[in-house]
Amino acid sequence: MSWWILAISGVLEAVWAAALSKSEGFSRLVPSLLFVIALAASMAGLAYAMRELPVGTAYAVWVGIGAVLTILYAMFSGQESVTVLKVLLLTLIVASVIGLKLAH
Repeated sequence: MSWWILAISGVLEAVWAAALSKSEGFSRLVPSLLFVIALAASMAGLAYAMRELPVGTAYAVWVGIGAVLTILYAMFSGQESVTVLKVLLLTLIVASVIGLKLAH
């Protein structure tokens, strides 16, 4: 169960990062509220997962999922360029997250 909660928390990390970008310095209400809600839920899920998972593993997986999804969102929305090197490096992050899960 902790792994599922951790994965969902990683997704919420990407949500709050995207909402933070759209909030324009907290001057837009809806993205600002989405940021606060997603941030709180993401942190709560990470804290829950850390009850059963080692802190280093949990944090690395959480950050990895959030980072990959955030940059994929930016690529699909045209805010970030898509290059072969970036795709390769993102693939390595995903492989590392999977590796951490398998090693646990």
